[in-house]
Amino acid sequence: MPAKKKKLLALPLPQWRRLRGYAFDPGLSQQFATAEINEIVFRLPWDPDLRPGPVGEYIEVIDHDPASGCFYDPVDLNDPSLIASDGLLPDEGNPKFHQQFVYAVAMTTIGNFERALGRRVIWSRYNEKEATNERDEFIHRLRIYPHAFRGANAYYSPEKRALLFGYFPAVAVAKGAQLPGGIVFTCLSHDIIAHETTHALLDTILPKYLQATNPDVLAFHEALADIVALFQHFTFPAVLRHQISKTRGDLASQSLLGELAQQFGQATGLYGGLRDAIGKLDDATGAWKPRVPDPSDYESSPEPHARGAVLVAAVFDAFLAIYRSRIADLIRIATGGSGVLPAGALPPDLVNRLTQEASKTAEHILGMCIRALDYCPPVDLTFGDYLRAIITADMDLVPEDTRHYRVAVIEAFRKRGIYPRQLRTFSENSLRWATGSELDLSAVEAIQYLTEQLRPVLKSTEFRPTRFETFQTWRTFQIKVHGILSGKIDGQRLGNLEKITGLALSSASKISNLRKGSNGRPSFQVHAVRPVRRRGPDGGEVNQVVLAITQRRILKIGGHELSFTGGASLILDLDTLELRYAIIKPIGSAERFKVFMDWITGNPTVIALAGSEEAIARLHLHT
Repeated sequence: MPAKKKKLLALPLPQWRRLRGYAFDPGLSQQFATAEINEIVFRLPWDPDLRPGPVGEYIEVIDHDPASGCFYDPVDLNDPSLIASDGLLPDEGNPKFHQQFVYAVAMTTIGNFERALGRRVIWSRYNEKEATNERDEFIHRLRIYPHAFRGANAYYSPEKRALLFGYFPAVAVAKGAQLPGGIVFTCLSHDIIAHETTHALLDTILPKYLQATNPDVLAFHEALADIVALFQHFTFPAVLRHQISKTRGDLASQSLLGELAQQFGQATGLYGGLRDAIGKLDDATGAWKPRVPDPSDYESSPEPHARGAVLVAAVFDAFLAIYRSRIADLIRIATGGSGVLPAGALPPDLVNRLTQEASKTAEHILGMCIRALDYCPPVDLTFGDYLRAIITADMDLVPEDTRHYRVAVIEAFRKRGIYPRQLRTFSENSLRWATGSELDLSAVEAIQYLTEQLRPVLKSTEFRPTRFETFQTWRTFQIKVHGILSGKIDGQRLGNLEKITGLALSSASKISNLRKGSNGRPSFQVHAVRPVRRRGPDGGEVNQVVLAITQRRILKIGGHELSFTGGASLILDLDTLELRYAIIKPIGSAERFKVFMDWITGNPTVIALAGSEEAIARLHLHT
């Protein structure tokens, strides 16, 4: 009798895919002091369906170089030799490595957003013209073009739902280690890739933030993109240990951690990086000077990049304050209580502990900055609004702030003149958005009626196995909300909902320039439904859903059709079906309208950006 064949057990899929790349950009690999730390290995979740390109669940890399008239062969990251060797070695001259690197950094950035937000990223194209968004298009993958054009630029295109990276020759008098006239590939800069990926992520979460309705909106797009790129530096252990050792633990001094896009900056004639969160290099002397906080920083910086830099500096200041607090006991132990470190190199054990605290602090700050997006108004954001969003989101998740993170953030913003102008006190409780418990009884009844109507679909926001199914569920929810607000609610309930949302929902509205629907009521858009499920450090859970509802008043200015927008982010508690927060920008606010008109009138750059489908590309030309 022949022996029975044993069934082979299928091996489990790997948990991670490891890919080589740069911590910063190729320039630092050409310097003896930093070559060892600049080449790192990214660890990404294993995608079993990854195809050559790479083409994966979230991203599709398309390497077409129009300027050279060619397509480069796609890298196959499932090649056994590449799996065994952590991918291709870093190589400026190898297009396949370029493809590998943009994939690694973009996926790292997406992963940071998903962990902070507690949900999967869904790319979608928002249809401005459709009231219900029934024709929103599910975008399976964000496209990345590593060699999209020749030019010293890179940008996110909302129209193409793509990241486009340029390449260019360095100036003849390039600074630092950059070869004069040498080709610089923006797709080989970690900071530029992370920056552009963040633009795409922010646009899919808050699509109205590409409309320059006030000086802060586009500045915020730039600031958040820089914040994410900056704090991802702190996820690279070898880099962090090296820089902490070099600075003797003083991260407020000049270091690689606080600079962005060093190679790009040097290739365009600057001494240092394109931007620096904590200081700046004098273009004439090359000497580094720290940025000293000034309450006039915010008001005196109208240009988007300059104003965005103020927000980045404030966030970094908060990080430094918390980091110093977390290492204070370590310094006391290491110095016998004097607080003064002896001359010479720090002991390796102390460097490792400082590295752990810096990494943990950066992770917390980055998470706070990303989580706050769910607590922002859907339109017309100001930096003061963002501060309130950070504080509110953190109070929901971490009620007991024993390390005083929120105080550090508030103080750092105040020192640079960032605060909500309508508030008269400046504390955690006053900065927190007003809660639903402060509504009167009639308003509470209106919300209860809305949530009862939504109860069946509220329960359907639970986990779905694929991103497309998740998108379909959210879209069904959007249509349901729109149908209820546009037809099923009327009378006093409708009036109460108008007060809660700041929107014009009744056919009796006297607000001018509103478009009307077929039912005679003002049209509006339900353009986002975002589930919020997070667990705090004390085990407490946040289980909410965010409804983003917006409305437009159409204006003709300077030959352009512009929109004055209003909107509301309604945050509903999924456990109690009660309104947690209503974060609003009233469509009928005379004060808001005056500020908008003062800002837009006589500002040709803003009008051009408002009428452009490629606002980020135009904005980056002014970098």
